[in-house]
Amino acid sequence: MPGISLKNGLISYYGNPAGYTEKEKAVVDRIFQNEELSVWLKSRSLTPKWTDGVMERLIAGERLGGIETAVQLKSVRIWQLKPDVDIHMKFIPYEEMVRQFGEPSLEDYRIAYDGQLDTNDPETIYDRFSTQQPPGFSGHPLSMSDIIELYNDTDNEFYYADRKVFRKIDFEPPEQTQTMGMGMGM
Repeated sequence: MPGISLKNGLISYYGNPAGYTEKEKAVVDRIFQNEELSVWLKSRSLTPKWTDGVMERLIAGERLGGIETAVQLKSVRIWQLKPDVDIHMKFIPYEEMVRQFGEPSLEDYRIAYDGQLDTNDPETIYDRFSTQQPPGFSGHPLSMSDIIELYNDTDNEFYYADRKVFRKIDFEPPEQTQTMGMGMGM
């Protein structure tokens, strides 16, 4: 297929930077998810991982995949309280959450975003999701009680949006089979 190419680990889809390879996996921006590209990847024994934000990072000049970067960027999940939880749990500082309801619990949260950004900094992520949310985001602008997760294949870090800081917390890591489809029910 002349419109799809793989060069130096980077996947191009009709002239657009669509993704990159990591071993037998292809990390490809979700906006390119279609039958043609899926068949092309399969013909090269690459398993696709459809992820938001990949094209944005590639256009910004970031070197991804098997190429080492100065700071290894992690994927980002935004966790927001489910609509049906006790209203008093929402938009409160961490100490108040723990005092009234206990530690934040996975059962009370849903994934509002799962993708890649050009930063690992919770402050920058918070600012970005508070003003101009990236494609694939299905929640409200970030606020207190939301959780930012930074993750890769080996590590998860969770940050509770508190009054003026991000508090690193223990939060049960999600199963790797979760997808953006879980973001429904807002």
